[in-house]
Amino acid sequence: MLKKPHRLILIPLLASALAACDSANSPSSVYEYTTLGAYSADISLDGHYAVIGSQDEGGSLWDIQKNARLFDWNHRKDERSIIAESGFSPEANFAVTANQQDLVLWHTLTGQPEWFWSSPGEILDLAIAADGNFALLGLANHEAVYFDIKNGGIRRTLRHQGRVRSVDLSADTLTALTGSDDYKTTVWDMQSGEATHQISLNNVIDVVALSPNGDKAFSASNLDTAIIWDTQSGEIQHTLSSTAGFFPKRMSYVAARFSKNGDQLLTGTAAGLIQLWDSNSGNELKRWRAHKREPYGPTSTSIYAVGFGSGEYYAIGSNGVMNILK
Repeated sequence: MLKKPHRLILIPLLASALAACDSANSPSSVYEYTTLGAYSADISLDGHYAVIGSQDEGGSLWDIQKNARLFDWNHRKDERSIIAESGFSPEANFAVTANQQDLVLWHTLTGQPEWFWSSPGEILDLAIAADGNFALLGLANHEAVYFDIKNGGIRRTLRHQGRVRSVDLSADTLTALTGSDDYKTTVWDMQSGEATHQISLNNVIDVVALSPNGDKAFSASNLDTAIIWDTQSGEIQHTLSSTAGFFPKRMSYVAARFSKNGDQLLTGTAAGLIQLWDSNSGNELKRWRAHKREPYGPTSTSIYAVGFGSGEYYAIGSNGVMNILK
């Protein structure tokens, strides 16, 4: 049953105050998707939907174009679930929500649950294949597992030497990318289950992302380096952050998404900075600072999810605010 949308609040922006802090642009508009804040969030590849794990309202699906709450997505009736991770299938017909151990596959058009299953370990991240058929899970038990959602069973187990914090799949599911606490980011051949290339950075890997066709990878280590690299050769093409040069401050990138053609990369940091990059040249094209609920004080928001729209970009912060960026 379609849920009645919450009343949305358009928050006035203090552009002059934000501009005084740094060179980043302000969002063109912002919307509160949660009352207090969020545990997790994701945005569909087409920029149509957002799924939110809220501190107060539990899980929910949103229509970004209408800024309307469509469905409440909780794992048990009359309870508000703690949604720790979530993800959309590439065509956005399906979404998955997860707490630390259990996952539910939802149909985005009807809002109804399609499948339920339990993970063999604590879930730290997930990526969903087309039509919700498979899920790649990054687990705290040093494994990434490839689940057959609809038929059941684990198809692949990708073993690591540390907790697997971040995972991603190419659109054809032939290539996977993982990042783990052993400071390594790895490209995997999903047909053989073998690692094809691996790069070691200088800290735990916070976030990874694959271009849809699987030829480019983004990997970022905590308060250290962020790189764009070639999945075929394993060579680093561009370094986006370092302790010297144009980026003298260390950054923690925690969200990333390539555009559909792979030519652009959108990233978000733990300090609320959103950046648009030319992934071919490594040049920064634009930057924004996410909206804070309070205009002053130490209330910056970490970026949970970023996404591409038609002529605009999206970022959801840990404060539960959707930022519309132009």
